[in-house]
This record gives sequence, C-alpha cells and structure tokens, in this order.
Amino acid sequence: MNVWQGDAVTDARGYPVDSVDGRARRKRVPRRTLGEWDPATRGHDALETILAQNEIRDQRLLPLRHGRMAHSPWTYYRGAAAVMAADLASAPHTGIKVQLCGDAHVLNFGLWNTPERNLAFDLRDFDETLPGPFEWDLKRFLASLVVLSRANGLSEKRAKAAVRSGYAGYREWIGKYATWPELDIWYDSVSTDQLIAYTADDRDHQLDEAIERRAAKRSSRGAFKKLTDVVDGERVITEDPPYRTHALSDYEAQLQQIIEQYHRSVPDHISTLWSRFDLVDAVQQVVGVGSVGMRVFLALNEERRTGDPVFLQIKQAGPSVYEQFLGPSIYPNHGSRVIHGQRMIQSATDMLVGWTSIDGMDYYVRQFRDGKVIPDGEQIAPRLRQFASACGHVLARAHARSGDPAVIDAYLGSSGRVADALVDFAIAYADQNDRDHAQLQKAVVDGYIPAAPGWPGK
Repeated sequence: MNVWQGDAVTDARGYPVDSVDGRARRKRVPRRTLGEWDPATRGHDALETILAQNEIRDQRLLPLRHGRMAHSPWTYYRGAAAVMAADLASAPHTGIKVQLCGDAHVLNFGLWNTPERNLAFDLRDFDETLPGPFEWDLKRFLASLVVLSRANGLSEKRAKAAVRSGYAGYREWIGKYATWPELDIWYDSVSTDQLIAYTADDRDHQLDEAIERRAAKRSSRGAFKKLTDVVDGERVITEDPPYRTHALSDYEAQLQQIIEQYHRSVPDHISTLWSRFDLVDAVQQVVGVGSVGMRVFLALNEERRTGDPVFLQIKQAGPSVYEQFLGPSIYPNHGSRVIHGQRMIQSATDMLVGWTSIDGMDYYVRQFRDGKVIPDGEQIAPRLRQFASACGHVLARAHARSGDPAVIDAYLGSSGRVADALVDFAIAYADQNDRDHAQLQKAVVDGYIPAAPGWPGK
C-alpha cells in the first residue's frame, strides 16, 4: 500500500517509492540556507524540552541524568537529541526522506561483530530512529564534530576541517551509491581494514591488532569475567551502585514477563537456540547520557550444557524525539520501531535482537557488548578529521539503503557551497549548544532541578 506524505509517494513504512527531483528541492530549501541558524525562530525552550522527557523515566535516576548533561557542553549535546529535533523542525526541510538514525553524533559510530563474527564499522544507536529528511542526520553529525572538538581543546580551524572532512566523506559516497545497483548498496559494509585506512598513519601499524584485542574483551565472555562473581555458591552480576544494582523489586515481575515475551517474539531458529539458555541473574543499569532514567536491565544467561554466558541488555523504548514533528511511527511498539530502524540502517544486525511490551512500557533486547568497540572522544580527537570522513561514509550508506541516493546526490550538487553552509551551521549550532548547556547548569546551581554531581566516566 502506498500513502501520500507531503509531495512524495512513499510506501506504508514511509520510504520513497518514486524518485523526486533532487535539483528541484533546491527551490524548497536553497542549499545556502542549510547554513542558517536563527535562535529567535526555534519556538521552544531548551530546558523545558529536556525536562519534558522525564515523565516516562525512572524518577529516582533523574539526578544522574541532569548531572551527566550538566557536566559539559559535549555531554549536554549527547543528551539533548530532543532539543535539536525541535530546532531542526523549526526550519523548512528538503522532504528527501531516509531512515534517520536520529542521533548521529560522532561517538554513535563504532565497531562490533556481525552475525558472521566479523568486525564492522557502523552506526550504533537507534533509539530515535524514524523516517525523516536526510539533512537532519547530517546536521546533527557535523555539529557534533565542533562540540567534540571544543571539548578536547582543538582549534576552530581543526573543528572546521573535521566538518569539511565529514561532509566530504558523506558527499563522496552518496555520489558513488547513486550509481550502484541496490543489492550492491545493501551488501556494502565498512570493515576494520577500511576504518584503519581512513584513520591510521605511519605510526599506527599496530592499530588493527589493538582493535582486535579490545573487541575480544568486549564480549559476553569478557563481561562474564569482569562483571560477575560467585556469592554463596551462586553466580551473580556484581553491583556498582548506583550504576548497576540488584534493586529490581519494582521490576522483577516485569522483567520475567519481558524475557518470556522476548522468547516468543524472535524467529523460530533463535527461539530454538535460546531455549538452551537459562536466566541466571539480572541488574538494573544506568547507561549513556540521553538514556539515563530509561529502564535498562542487564541479564546474565548461561548455556545449559557448557555454561557459556550471554548477556542481554533490555532497554525501555519511548517515542522518537522526531515523532511530534514527522508523525508517529507506523510500528505500535517503540522497541519494534528501534529494531526495524536498526535493520534498515545497519549493514548487519545482531541476530538476537527483539522487542516486547509490558505494563504499557515498550522494550527492545540486544546482546550486551558483543565485540563492540566504542570510540572515546579523547582518543579520536587527534585524528578527528580522518575519523569524521569514515563516519560520513557510513552515514551515506545508511541513507542510501533507505532513501534514494540519486536524489540526495542531485540536491547536493558538486559545488563547494553546501560544505561552506554546513560549516557555518555546525559552528552556529555548537554556539547554541553552549548557551543551552549554560542554561541547564544554571538551573542545577539554582536548585531548580536536582543533579548528581560530576561525570563518573561510566
């Protein structure tokens, strides 16, 4: 079934069916206007937008969320996807639709194992995924480069160079994908070797070995050694209050139902595999910045025959921050929205992913760690320009899978005016982010909102 949305024909999921004229979209949104940011037209208060997200969260964890966001402009940016969604929606958009990652900041790209156990470099966070204008992902990604640059003491010149490199990576690969057959786009991925080719220099000849060693540790078996102990003869997940606790009294019945429904939601072959595992222990977790306050559980499961461990992360999913501007998701369960979006965007997705809903709350399930190598801002800052280029490649591939790369290619064109405009936007929005962070900090200092002090590095 095709449905009409705006002035483009889309299928029932909201993806384009018939190509629109990319060059004609320049009349709707002239490319020079991509660089414009006017705080006077944003139409919302950033602090109130942040606080409005607290309603569906665990109220006991809100001081941690506020404390993490108040720590720095960078941690604020990571937690303020809702603020930027409202800001992006305050200006005209191209209407060139893709499956948005929704939170495509630079540290939401990373490495992990494909189902074939090969490391791939890809997007890694899909809580806000929804079909929407391609430039919204691009702007959030490029602005994040400036915010991260400032957080690590890089010069404005290097920040601008990183933005240009990130856009160049995106622009180059959108142009390539515009000429590729669809199946070739869908089979394409960015390997560890390709990432190293982007980021390594002559001194980094051992970088690939370091990545492989780190990925080997970032697994269920590695987590089993690090995060569990034997207490009174029983294997348990160790506590690290308030970031990892056994305080599940409020959710114990919920969690059991979630796991049972998860078993029924996965395909038959995964259900058969999972029938050979037993739940051993579970804790409540605090993760990230934007996710703090959402109910997140870490469940330890052991294979019955050999005792081999598998950790599952069970995470509450709410509405995407873009839904109030782009319309509701077609998926009635927000966990389903996240996983379907992930499968649309990623080159290869964890085979154990699933979703469920209990007591009016939606959840999605995935393996914990599973070879994930997540970048650290301090580590990538010295080579941010190169890393940004690799991220641009990955973002282009994600958009080419779900949208029409030829339309995006035609809209962007070959001149340098888009790059100039996006540099202007990235700088201006990083300035806005600084002001919004200062507003949050003042609210904390004034006692308007509770906040746990500092950033623990968890």
